[in-house]
Amino acid sequence: MRIRKRCGERARKREDRGPSGLSLLPWLLMGLGALSHLLGGQAPNPWIGAAGLLAFNTVYIAIVFRAFDRRRRESPLTWGLLVTLGLLTFGLAIGYGREWLLLFPLLGLGVGAVVRRGRLLPLIAFPLVVAVGAVTFWRDGWDSIGIVYGTFISIMVTAAILALDETVRELRETREELARAAVEKERLRFSRDLHDLLGHTLSVIVVKSEVVRRLAPRDLDAALAQVADIESVGRQALTEIREAVTGYREGSLATELDRARDALSTAGIEPVVRRSGPLLEPQTEALLSWVVRESATNAVRHSGASRCEIALTGSADRVRLTVTDNGRGPADGPPGSGLRGLRERVAAAGGTLDSGPAPRGGFRVTAELPVEASVPLEGYPAR
Repeated sequence: MRIRKRCGERARKREDRGPSGLSLLPWLLMGLGALSHLLGGQAPNPWIGAAGLLAFNTVYIAIVFRAFDRRRRESPLTWGLLVTLGLLTFGLAIGYGREWLLLFPLLGLGVGAVVRRGRLLPLIAFPLVVAVGAVTFWRDGWDSIGIVYGTFISIMVTAAILALDETVRELRETREELARAAVEKERLRFSRDLHDLLGHTLSVIVVKSEVVRRLAPRDLDAALAQVADIESVGRQALTEIREAVTGYREGSLATELDRARDALSTAGIEPVVRRSGPLLEPQTEALLSWVVRESATNAVRHSGASRCEIALTGSADRVRLTVTDNGRGPADGPPGSGLRGLRERVAAAGGTLDSGPAPRGGFRVTAELPVEASVPLEGYPAR
């Protein structure tokens, strides 16, 4: 299994690398005709021809290796080398003709590898092919029309294949990046859900456990009733965690208001719940349920309040939820992760969430949302 996995990883790495400059080196064999013409003593000024052929091969190799690195391919040095290759090719073809004309398709490979795509390709390719045709017909007549066609095909096919390969690799990288973003988004959703679920549930369990500890010595029946509530809260928490893991948890605002009222009462905080306005969409109710849960949990754990008021009002366009307690007010420092996560969720749905000191003391959380959420929310399926 491990061997198979390593082989698969090596295959993926080879696939990701794609073609390189080595794939264009075998085409240098087209220059063997010029070398044979030179070694056969048929070329005038053989030392000039040998130096030109050596320079041609050196510049061609430098270009094809630089062409597979985008940063180096677009550098002025690469373009300078390409111009040098063109001058060498035309100089050798004009000076020697015959087998030396086969250097033109190699020039086409270099041009196609460097230019590849964009408006610049036809602006370079067509004038170059016309110039190649003029030199070829002048040196060798109509018999070498294949050289002109080969040069054109070399430019276009090389550019098309390499551009396609580059596009495929970019798409693969984009797909991998989207996959990483999806994983990160799901991880963030789950962490938010887990924080909100367990924060509220554990706070209720702690408060009820303290009540049980106080009641047990003098009222066993009342203490047992609180223990039953703790068991019910724990079972409900298990169900909600399973739903959060699968990503299909839907919140009921009425149920959440009842839970908030019970949690506040158990903590010795007088709950006041007022609700008015139109019926809400399930997604809007689900998000407001999170706001109620987080605000009630904060009131139970941190506020030291004696009264907490939850007011839900709405119009045909927007709904407003306000949770206000008369406790000690906001703590120093930035808001906790729960409120930060809620603010992001509300903003994603086209609403706003503000938190801070209430006008008459204490702490206030205010959430405003459109009646219909503008985007599907994380963790809730669209209906």
